[in-house]
Amino acid sequence: MENSGHGAGKQYLEAALDRLEWVLRAQHEQIAAAGAAVAKAIAAGGWWFLFGTGHSHMLAEEAFYRAGGLKRVVPILDGSLMLHESAVQSTQIERLSGLAEILFQERGITERDVLLIASNSGRNAVTVEMAETAKAHGVFTIAVTSLAHSRKASSRAPSGRRLFEVADLVIDNGAPYGDAVIAVSERIGSMGPVSTITGAAIVNAIAVEAAGRLDAEGLPVDVWISANVDRTEEARADGGQPLTPEQIRLRCRHI
Repeated sequence: MENSGHGAGKQYLEAALDRLEWVLRAQHEQIAAAGAAVAKAIAAGGWWFLFGTGHSHMLAEEAFYRAGGLKRVVPILDGSLMLHESAVQSTQIERLSGLAEILFQERGITERDVLLIASNSGRNAVTVEMAETAKAHGVFTIAVTSLAHSRKASSRAPSGRRLFEVADLVIDNGAPYGDAVIAVSERIGSMGPVSTITGAAIVNAIAVEAAGRLDAEGLPVDVWISANVDRTEEARADGGQPLTPEQIRLRCRHI
């Protein structure tokens, strides 16, 4: 989107809203299918795992231990693939072959679980190999990616495949090639990424869809309530007494 100078921030918000509306129109069926897969896994006693590298790791955190989110969620968070230890190093590490299988095996993921992998480009080795490893172990995989970007990008995985070519179910986050949507000026270039905004909305939509399906079947649905409200779901479920941190850890993985 071209920008005329003043009001660029407003234009960005309008562009982000346009992308969210596109996701609603074009991806609602895929989101419903993802929610069904997560509900099936939870009903079978499984877990919803989420993985992403770089900024995409925020989508795994968005679903985890989140007010208004599902409890049966496990984020796959590895410091070397995030940004807080070394942003430049994480960019190099996400291109390394072999790491994904190590991370997968460490988490004890099984066939009854579901794995969501978020990657805007869907091209790097760790991302693609995580999906390949999951599929080799019979784990249903969901990709949240930009098809506009990924289709223009070559794969950095040894298999030569990109995430959308491996995953069982693909949800397009609607981000353009390069992610940024506002051309601030010829001198500055483009700014305003949207993949995190649409990605977080997709993740939460999947969680709500899964909960709705479980509830419709009369199955238990464990949901986090904000720790900053006076009365929590844990208190209601346990006779008015809030759970201790240890009780929470025993009920939920990676807390």
